[in-house]
Amino acid sequence: MENGLQTIAEAADLRGFRWLETVDEAFEVMLPAVEAAIVSIRLEVYIYRVSPIGEAVRDTLIKACRRGVRVQVMVDALGSISLPEKFWDPFIEAGGKFRWFNPLKLKRLGFRDHRKTLIIDEKVAFVGGFNIAPEYQGDGVTRGWHDLGLQVPETLARELAASFDIMFGLADYRHRRLARYRRTDVAKVSSTTTGQLLTNAPGRGPHLLQGSLLRDLNTGKKIDIISAYFLPPRQLRRAMMRAARQRRPVRLILAGKSDVKLSQLAARYLYKSLLRAGVEIYEYQPQILHTKLFLFDDIFYVGSANMDKRSLLVNYELLIRVQHPELAQYGRAFFDRTLQNCQRIELPAWRASHTVWNRLKEQWAYFVLSKVDPYLTQLQLQVLHREMLERQTEPQTAAPVVPSS
Repeated sequence: MENGLQTIAEAADLRGFRWLETVDEAFEVMLPAVEAAIVSIRLEVYIYRVSPIGEAVRDTLIKACRRGVRVQVMVDALGSISLPEKFWDPFIEAGGKFRWFNPLKLKRLGFRDHRKTLIIDEKVAFVGGFNIAPEYQGDGVTRGWHDLGLQVPETLARELAASFDIMFGLADYRHRRLARYRRTDVAKVSSTTTGQLLTNAPGRGPHLLQGSLLRDLNTGKKIDIISAYFLPPRQLRRAMMRAARQRRPVRLILAGKSDVKLSQLAARYLYKSLLRAGVEIYEYQPQILHTKLFLFDDIFYVGSANMDKRSLLVNYELLIRVQHPELAQYGRAFFDRTLQNCQRIELPAWRASHTVWNRLKEQWAYFVLSKVDPYLTQLQLQVLHREMLERQTEPQTAAPVVPSS
C-alpha cells in the first residue's frame, strides 16, 4: 500500500473502521475475531457451502461455544439450499443456536435474507458482500470473486446486533412470531455518532435504502458506484442520468463476468440510455464481480445491497452509510484501483457490436427481472398478508410485520 493510503487507513482504524479489500483479507480478520470473542457471536449469511472454509468457520464457532460464548447463526434457506441440515449438528450439540431464515415454501419463496454480517461481543462487526463459500476466496484479480467488506466500530455493532436479533426472531416465519413485529421493526434507519445502519424488508414502502441513495445521488457532485448486479429503479436511474447531464461525473463499474447471466443481460439493456446521458460505464474483467460500493463525495455505503430492484425493494438487506472525507477517500482509491482492471464501454462501439439478437436477449432479461420478478413477489406478499389477517382473530395477535403497508 502506498504511504498516502497508509495514512488514510490509519485514520480509518482510529475511528474503528477497517476496509477489507478482498475475501481472503476478510477471513484473515474475521476468524481471529471469532476466536477472541468473550460474550457473543452473531453470524448472518445468505450462502453457506460445505467446503474447507465453511468447515473452518463452523469449527471456530464450535470452539467458541465450548468456552461459554453465546453463538447464533442464521443462514438463508434458499441461498444455502445445497447445505445439509446435519452440517450444523456438531455446532448445535456444542450449544450453538442455528436457524434457517424463511424455510422453503412456494407461497413465500421470494422473501430472502440477503444480509451478510458477523457481530462479535456487540463491540465490533463486519459487513460486506461476501458469503462463506470457496468461490469467493482469493484476491479478486488472480483468483476468487472481487468483493469488499468493512469492519465497523462498537456504535454500529450494537445496532447490527439489535437488527440481527429481530431477524433471528422472525427466521422461521411462524405466524405467532411474525405477529410480534411490524415492518418498521425490520426496515429502519439507525443513526449513530459514526454512521448509519440502513435495513430493508419486503412490503409496501417506505423503501429506506432507495430513499437514502436517491437523496445522495441528487446532491452528490462526484458519483462512483460498483454494483455486481445493476438494475436500479427508475428514480435512481433518472437521477444518475440527470447528474451526468449536469456535468456531475457518474462512473459505474459493473460485471464483465457474472454468476447470474440474466442479471448481466438486464443491466446491459440500460447501457444505451445511460451512455447517451454521459454516464461512464466500465466492466470488470479478471474475475466475477460481487462488490457493492456506492460513493457520493465524502459519503460511502458498504453492505449487502446491490443497485438493483431486488435488493432495494424486495430482499432483506443492510447498508452502512458513513460520511467522512478520509474514509471516503480510501473508498475512492479502492474504486480507482478496481478501475484499472476494467474495460470502458463506449457508445459508438457498443452500438456497432450489438446485434438484434443481443438486444432481444437483453430486453427479455430486463422484462423478467424488472417486471415479472417484482410482480410475483407482490402476489406472494398478498397471499401471506391475507393468511395473516385470517389469524388476527386469535387472542393477543398484533398487526403483521413483513407484508404490512
